[in-house]
Amino acid sequence: QVQLVESGGGLVQAGGSLRLSCVHSGGISSRYARGWFRQAPGKEREFVAVIGWSNSSTTYADSVKGRFTISRDNVKNAVYLQMMSLKPEDTAVYSCAVGRNYYSTLITDYKYWGQGTQVTVYS
Repeated sequence: QVQLVESGGGLVQAGGSLRLSCVHSGGISSRYARGWFRQAPGKEREFVAVIGWSNSSTTYADSVKGRFTISRDNVKNAVYLQMMSLKPEDTAVYSCAVGRNYYSTLITDYKYWGQGTQVTVYS
């Protein structure tokens, strides 16, 4: 059974930083894409970042580019999201996911999802 568990969310002042972690179990191939998505209250879930099996392949949403960094450790079955210069508009539930293929920014291309971790940024 595949499980993804996120951690690292919390309450932070604007301009601050957080590092989210997501550890998965259940024998997922490391070649499938790992993504981070977020959903703010009253809004649709949106793409944040994706990383291929190699740390050299990454894509970011325009809204987080230059502030967030996605990385992964295939030995630890983990993916991370380092978030810097946080803004109130970054407030959302952040979820990690495992793709159906090697690389995608589309929510529909992701098969397994974590339960999410709340990030709240106050001004």
